[in-house]
Amino acid sequence: MDYLYRVEGNIAHTHSCAAGPWSADMQHGGAPASLVSWAAEKIPTREPMQVARITIDLLRPVPIAPLEIRSEVVREGKKIQLCSITLLANGVEVTRASVLKIRASSLELPDDIEDERIELPGPGGGETPTQLIGSASNAFIHGLSLRIVRGGFRTLGPGACWFRAERPVIEGQPISALMRAAMTADFCNGVSSVLKFDEWTFLNADLTVSLARMPLGEWILLDAQTWLGDNGAGIAFARLGDERGYFGRAVQSMVIEKREA
Repeated sequence: MDYLYRVEGNIAHTHSCAAGPWSADMQHGGAPASLVSWAAEKIPTREPMQVARITIDLLRPVPIAPLEIRSEVVREGKKIQLCSITLLANGVEVTRASVLKIRASSLELPDDIEDERIELPGPGGGETPTQLIGSASNAFIHGLSLRIVRGGFRTLGPGACWFRAERPVIEGQPISALMRAAMTADFCNGVSSVLKFDEWTFLNADLTVSLARMPLGEWILLDAQTWLGDNGAGIAFARLGDERGYFGRAVQSMVIEKREA
């Protein structure tokens, strides 16, 4: 199939290509993150608005199964809209998201205000990774083009990678800039892991994406780093950029566990 979801009414039928590295029956976090983004953009606003922040709580593993989408406007105003989006599998809540939109308006900023420039090479100067985490079962990642410009999926420590989604998220619909950003942001922990995949698991329990503006173009840079505590928790975070400069930030809270022998 050449898409992740086929949406009928409020049901998103999931294809197997949404699977991540942990299990062929469990979706990669980037898949529901992009689905939530799509649902958020479909909610009408009284004023022209743009998404400024998405926080996604992954309450349970998201299965390769039909997902019911429930959307609610929590606060409707002239300057902001706060939305709640829930994904359910077999009637059980698996993902809960909060989406903040702010009023979109044209501003003439001072001349010295500009995007922070990216010092790393662009996608044309990166390398296609030869080793990916869980590549045998990670069907989702095979729908992306990747260009490593620092570190790598099997190189421990901070890393930076350009991502371009090649497979439509929703059957018959284009991938929006927000969907591209959310999908890419979920790779923070994979790009910048400080633990060996064969010895540890480092599942993210949530994802927050904050945006100063929407990205331009198809390529999204994830410039990521991981910090670990000594109590089984950690965070993976990144600057998000495009070929114009940095436009956003992403943070994941992680559950760290030693693999069983």
